[in-house]
This record gives sequence, structure tokens and C-alpha cells, in this order.
Amino acid sequence: MGAELSKTSTMDETSDEPPTSAVLLDNCHFSQVIFNNVDKFYVPGGDITCYYTLTQNIVPRGKDWVGIFRVGWKTTREYYTFMWAPLPSDARSDTAVQQQIQFKGLLCLSEAYYLPKDDEYYQFCYVDQDGVVRGASVPFQFRAETEDDILVVTTQGEVEEVELQNKNLRKENEELKANCASLEKQNINLEKELNKMQELQNSLESLRSNTEKLELELNSLKKENKQLKELDDCREAELHQLKEQIQNVTSDKERLETRLKTALDHMDQLQSQVLNYEKEVENLSLMDRDKTEQLESLKEENRQLRAIGTQQQQNHDLMKELEEQKRLFQILQAKKNEANEENQKRREDELLRHLAQAEEVSSFSVASQAQAPIPSPEVGRFLFGNPYCAAGAKLGAGAADLVSIRKCPTCDEVFPEDSETSQYEAPVQSHVLKCPVCSEIFEKSNKQVFDDHVFCHGLE
Repeated sequence: MGAELSKTSTMDETSDEPPTSAVLLDNCHFSQVIFNNVDKFYVPGGDITCYYTLTQNIVPRGKDWVGIFRVGWKTTREYYTFMWAPLPSDARSDTAVQQQIQFKGLLCLSEAYYLPKDDEYYQFCYVDQDGVVRGASVPFQFRAETEDDILVVTTQGEVEEVELQNKNLRKENEELKANCASLEKQNINLEKELNKMQELQNSLESLRSNTEKLELELNSLKKENKQLKELDDCREAELHQLKEQIQNVTSDKERLETRLKTALDHMDQLQSQVLNYEKEVENLSLMDRDKTEQLESLKEENRQLRAIGTQQQQNHDLMKELEEQKRLFQILQAKKNEANEENQKRREDELLRHLAQAEEVSSFSVASQAQAPIPSPEVGRFLFGNPYCAAGAKLGAGAADLVSIRKCPTCDEVFPEDSETSQYEAPVQSHVLKCPVCSEIFEKSNKQVFDDHVFCHGLE
């Protein structure tokens, strides 16, 4: 009776009834909305503020509502009264949202015949627009404030009845928890299946879209094929015309090739004539160059002849002076030859004496004879003096020492007394130079003197 009156009053305040469902408790989702700060007792006739939290697992909608149910209800149709649930300010938030709702106008329900009994327990339930419960609060009671509430005396029967009710409530709570866990598991499975169905639906939509695109492409390709066929017919006609044009061009080409061959032959004849002309021009240029060179040569000869004419007089004077110098050189050469003969005789006497003293160095005496000093003639007998006297004196002194101690007069290399003569002669002869004309001996260190000596023989 009380439920009917409550529904009537609620419909007077709202334009329609809340959406309900005959779904049993085992198909509800009580954990998606959590009620907070629920008092154990509420005063009848006063305003009741209900605090609750919307979790991330629920999406609030415009027809969601919060109702007061007596504990033990089976379907959402058994509500006592309700209020529409306000939508949160941020409906797309991914975090929990705190909400509150206030039940007003309950003073008219203060009559005893339809108010809830003091020993009855009620609870808040959040119901979505599909009539499915998404959250439920802990039980509470409606009890008026009286001065006698300071001391409450209950009988043993009432205590037992309350304990029995608590036991039943605990049992129902456990059943609700078990049902809630089962429903959550079912909800997860259903969400998975729903996701799979959604994926299949998306795949199907994608396939449909691809099919439509392929059909459009097929139609487009058919149109293109038709156009290509029409173009092919046009191209065949054009090809026939092109073949005729090619035949005409071929005949023109043959005619032009004949004319070109004739022109090329004429060009070859012209080129041969040009080559002949070029050769004639080249020959003429060569002749011109030769004549120019001859002219230059004649000019040079003329210049030289003029220079020779001026030098002949000078050469005549020089020849006279040269003859005078040659006469003086012959006189000096005769004196030099006399001195050389005397020196040669003296060296031979000294070498014979040394050979008698040292028989084992007989071979070396010949080399020493070549290196014997040349006695310097008197300075007054030569115009510039004798440049070979110092070298001859040094060689003579070296030969005397070598005979006695078997030592090279140039590099001072010492040889044993029992060494062979060939071992001693080889290094000694390597340090001297022998004139090929008069067999005079010079040291290698005086090569310039040797060269001057040989040059003097060339002037004789």
C-alpha cells in the first residue's frame, strides 16, 4: 500500500515513471556505483541527502535514477520512492565522480499508515535507464526522534528477532556479494564477447567498404575498357592512315636517297679537287718558306762575310804573334827534352843501384823509375819555370823510402818484407799516371799537371 502511494506522489512530481526491469538480483552490477556516508537512521519527514560515487565502469545517462528500496526486494519495480540522478559536469571523465542527491517533500508521508515501520530496513539503489541496478547502499532505518530515545529497552524476543534479521541480512549480503562477483565475471566475459563482436562488425564494415570500393573500381575499369575499345578502333583507322603515309614517305625517301647519292658523288669530286688545290697551296707555301729561309741564310752569310772581312786583319796580326810564340815554344821544348833525357838517365842509374840492394822488389824498380824525380832545370832557362820539378822530387824521395822499408810512397801503406812483388806493385802503380808520349810518371793528385803535359805534346 505504501509503495503504491509513493509511486503516485512521485508521478505527480515528475512527468513519467522511472524505467524499471524484472531482472533478478543475479543480473545486477552493484559495484559500479558506491554509496558513501549512509547513516544508520534517518528522521521521517526530513530531507535526506544521498552521497554516491560513479566509478569508471559506468556511463551515466539522462534516465538514471536513485530509489529507496526495502531490504529483500527482488526487482527494481519494488521501489518505495525515487529521484532522477543528475548528470555529472564532465560526462567523459575517466576518473571516479562524486555525486549527491536530496530527497525532499517527505513530510506528507508522516502518516503512520504508510510510513515504513521502525523495524524495517531500507537502502538506496542506483538504477540505470535500462532498469538495471548498478549500486546499492548499506541498510538504514527511518525512526522519529523522541525524548524517550535516550533509553531503549527491548525484550528478549525482540533481541532474538533483531539477531535473526541481522543473520538473514548477513546471509543475503553474502549471497549478494557472490551474485555480484558472478555478475562481474559474466560482465567481463560479455564485454570481451562484445569487443569481439565489435571487431567483427568493424571488419565486416571494412569489408563492405572495400567491396564497394572494388565495385566502383570495377565499374570504372569497365568504363575505361569501353573507352579503350573505342580508342582502339580509332587507333586502327589512324594506323591504316599511317601505313599509307609510311609508304608515301618510303617512296620519297628512295627518291631522296638517289638524289643524295648523286650529290655525295659530286661532293667527293669537289673534295678531291679541294685536296689537290690544298696540296698545291702547301707546296707553294713550302717553296715560299724555303726561299725565305734561303734569303735569311744569304743575309746571315753576308753579315758573317762582313764580320770576317773585319777580322781577317786581326787574324793576320794574331798569326804573326802565334808564330813567334810557337818558335819560342819549340826552343823551350828542345831544352825540356834535353833535361828529360838527363833525368831519365839519372833515374835509371838510381834504380839499378836500388835493384842490386833489394832483389825481391825488382818489379817495383820499374814503377819507381816511372816515379823518379825529374831534376828541375835552371829557372832562367824556362820562360815560366818548370811546373813538374816539385812532383818529380817528391816521387824520387818516395821511391828511395819504398825500396828500404817496402811502403807505398803515396798512401803510406806498409807491406811485409816477405810479400810478393806483384802485391806491392799493384797499389803503387794505381797512384801514378804515365804519359803515353814520353812515358813520364806523375802522381794522380797532380792530374792537372799531367793534363797540361799531355796538352803540350799536342801542340808540338
